Amino acid sequence: MTEETKHETAEGGQGDKPEPSDDLKTTHHTLGDLSYTATTGRIVLREEVTEDEKYNGRKAKAELSITYYTLDGAEAASRPVTFAFNGGPGSSSIWLHLGLLGPRRVDSGDVGDLTPPPYGLLDNEETLLRHTDLVFIDPVSTGYSRAAEGEKPKDYHGFTGDIESVGEIIRLWTTRQGRWLSPKFLIGESYGGTRGAGLADYLQSRHGMFLNGVMFLAPAFNMETLYHARYSDLPNPLFLPTYAATAHYHGLHPDRELDDLVAEARAYADEFRAVLAKGQNLTPEERAAAVAKIASLAGVSEEYVDNANLRLEHTRYYSELLRHRKLVTGRLDTRFTGPADNYTHEVMAFDPFLSAIDGPYTAALQAYLHGELEYENDAVYETLSRNVHPWSYKEFEGNAVDVIDRLGNAMRANPHLKVHVAMGRYDGGVPIEAIEYTLDHLEIPLEARERIETRVYPTGHMMYVHGPSRLQQAADLAAFIRSASGRS
Repeated sequence: MTEETKHETAEGGQGDKPEPSDDLKTTHHTLGDLSYTATTGRIVLREEVTEDEKYNGRKAKAELSITYYTLDGAEAASRPVTFAFNGGPGSSSIWLHLGLLGPRRVDSGDVGDLTPPPYGLLDNEETLLRHTDLVFIDPVSTGYSRAAEGEKPKDYHGFTGDIESVGEIIRLWTTRQGRWLSPKFLIGESYGGTRGAGLADYLQSRHGMFLNGVMFLAPAFNMETLYHARYSDLPNPLFLPTYAATAHYHGLHPDRELDDLVAEARAYADEFRAVLAKGQNLTPEERAAAVAKIASLAGVSEEYVDNANLRLEHTRYYSELLRHRKLVTGRLDTRFTGPADNYTHEVMAFDPFLSAIDGPYTAALQAYLHGELEYENDAVYETLSRNVHPWSYKEFEGNAVDVIDRLGNAMRANPHLKVHVAMGRYDGGVPIEAIEYTLDHLEIPLEARERIETRVYPTGHMMYVHGPSRLQQAADLAAFIRSASGRS
């Protein structure tokens, strides 16, 4: 059974040019004992226009693609709802949608056992739909989302424009569906953590929408901890435990236990910072000791560490670690490996992890939207779009891109806001220690820290690619939803 649903139509049109209208398709499904409704398509975002000090209606500015699931027969007012998005910038919501949260999931396999083409879809018995309605959002220029005809996409390709547009679709959906009294959550991955922290603050301050909880998966809170820059040595100690864990995974520490090795790397962090802070004032003996320690933990040669001036920039490290085996490791999941076109690259030429998941997820999404969800759209579904770059961080000019203060604002203003943070031991893009460092600098009262929970999984950036981690993570998120909704 299917039906087509449309909401706001032409409004505030200019001249004879018709304004775009919502383009949504609704279908009904079952998953075991669950009966649910799925709606997918595009919703028009409009902006109030004032000309010559006169209100001139609301003009279409963008069309955002969205897929949402509601449980049939549930009491909407008390049913939690979760708004989900990935990161990039430039990523659609495909990964959380078909990897972890939705009622259907991709059959992609995992490292060492990848599913071959043409891939497939599986029922997701652990879907978070059992505990909350789900709304997946594709920011402008990702998925099927586009700026409206005649509008500039770059207006949305930056920190503030992105938050305002995603915040507006959250407000619209909540209002139209009558869900202002529902427990409300956000879940974001990677740059979705940047967006999620900003949104938690923005939704409160702009729309008076106070959330029950925010869930972060491998959140990029503070870019200074993640990218090596000439005048900041902050990332180097924070990445070292990930390097050690990666070397261990690939058999370069055969006589060590993983936990002991990582603990040693974490314990060395303060000394490592002090070493780097001395710069050229290191004595030859101090430098030699540091070179030997870093090399022994990271699994590379002392010559390489010395030539790198003690600073193992991560995309170089993932090219170097297994060079002797003619392999590069993944960045977002360092368990993955792949062959390079040659083995003289200083910086990794590609990420074997992304290569492993791109095909399965894209094929599954296309089959799912056009088949099971019966949505017709001939445009390219942009899973990972480069069209959003250069991404604007003008709000942070002269400073590091750091949104932890936004999360702090939200938590101070909302004493009921709870936070869940998930991290992967083999995440080579957003390491555990970088996230923990940033959370340690969150300016909230000591008692408010009890509202933050963290979980670590033995996998990479997208924890759910690893089967056992997916099952555990699904259970952890369900428990968080219940707790933050007051239902545990």
